[in-house]
Amino acid sequence: MTTPSSNRRLHPVTLQQAAQDSPTLARLSQLARESGERLKAIETLIPVPLRSAVRAGPIDGTAWCLLVDSNAAAAKLRQVIPALLAHLCDRGWQVNSIRLRVQIPEK
Repeated sequence: MTTPSSNRRLHPVTLQQAAQDSPTLARLSQLARESGERLKAIETLIPVPLRSAVRAGPIDGTAWCLLVDSNAAAAKLRQVIPALLAHLCDRGWQVNSIRLRVQIPEK
């Protein structure tokens, strides 16, 4: 008799292999990759001093979140959000809003 636990793999798998075997992980992996691509696409529109303070965040439908290191950086970044949205739409992404989440990095 075979139990569910005996069907499990007994050897380690890479994240890429696990993502290929699981539709949920595959979707999360694809969203993470797309979020990084979006950030690369808008990088030149972000003021140079702020670039290191901004990281790609989660995608939720047509909303995208950027993770920002400080409230001051978020305030300055809010000023360029309309340009970021226009640039992303011009490049084919359907992004209706960009949310900013302040997430102070751990030291």
